[in-house]
Amino acid sequence: MNEVKEALRIVQQKYKLFLQQQFTFIRALEHARENAHDLIRPVASIDQVQSYMDHHCEKSTDRRILDMFLNICNDLSQLCSRLESVQPADSKTAGILEKCKLLLSPSNDLSTIRATYPHDVVNHLSCHEAKNHYGGVVSLIPVILDHLNEWLAHTEKLSRRVLYNVSGGSAVSGKRAPMDAPARAPISQAPPSMCPEAGASVSNKHNAQLQESENIRKKNLNTTEYYYGIHKHPWKPPGRHA
Repeated sequence: MNEVKEALRIVQQKYKLFLQQQFTFIRALEHARENAHDLIRPVASIDQVQSYMDHHCEKSTDRRILDMFLNICNDLSQLCSRLESVQPADSKTAGILEKCKLLLSPSNDLSTIRATYPHDVVNHLSCHEAKNHYGGVVSLIPVILDHLNEWLAHTEKLSRRVLYNVSGGSAVSGKRAPMDAPARAPISQAPPSMCPEAGASVSNKHNAQLQESENIRKKNLNTTEYYYGIHKHPWKPPGRHA
């Protein structure tokens, strides 16, 4: 994916240089059309530009700028072919590439396409030039670049979705592993904060309390028995009988 981004960046840099010379490009087309006696029909295909450069260019400046346009179109065509092998892909990315390949076909009619905002290439033409002669040819490259940026954004979204699904599956497996493992902890065990010395101290104190309670209970029992014994068998002086 990084190679694709770099290739697209290089083409975009070339187009920025070409865009700065749009006026030169239009003048070169006008000169070629005059030399070809072809002033009526619009410039409507890549093949037409190629024919103007090969047979009707008299100035080196005109030839250079037309060649620059054709080279960028060729770079875009090769990039589209490379993108067909990039994964992941779906019907949307395939449709975008098919549209680009059709637009870049040498004989395809470009006269009806128009680049819209934020591109202003059409606005740099007069109304007559835009409508009847050059609106389509100046719109071709920015329209293709928009499609390729859309392809790149959608492909990166698909890649993130695939990575999310893979990482999500690993997370689920990790959560299930402890549940599947056998329980090895004892059923009951002393609280971690209770040390043996503390347990022994509590136990001795409890036993002392029980012993003290038992002594009190026996003392009370003896007192009760003594009291009831006196009243049940009263003491009589010796020698006196009823």
